[in-house]
Amino acid sequence: MKLSRRETVILLVLIVCLVVINTVNYIRREQRKAHHTLYIEELTVQISVNAASSEELQTLPGIGPSLASRIIEYRHTHGGFKTREDLKNVKGIGEKLFAKILPYLKL
Repeated sequence: MKLSRRETVILLVLIVCLVVINTVNYIRREQRKAHHTLYIEELTVQISVNAASSEELQTLPGIGPSLASRIIEYRHTHGGFKTREDLKNVKGIGEKLFAKILPYLKL
């Protein structure tokens, strides 16, 4: 059976559409896997409040550049944190924020 020129074009367009759809689905799946992997890695990594850089502190939820600077300043002024709860002495870290970052902290 010989296909007409029009049927051939339609068939090629359908094939290209299937390839594009499969490629998009593959990319989305890989992005979800990568995001899930990052999330799991974030959950398992703990940051030392006595040694972390500003950039490392900023990976904590709710900690931006200014709060990271205050943490480092407090650490230098008071000779480090004796307990994780001492972090609540830093201006801007209340009970709610402390509860959010607690699982990611170590001394």
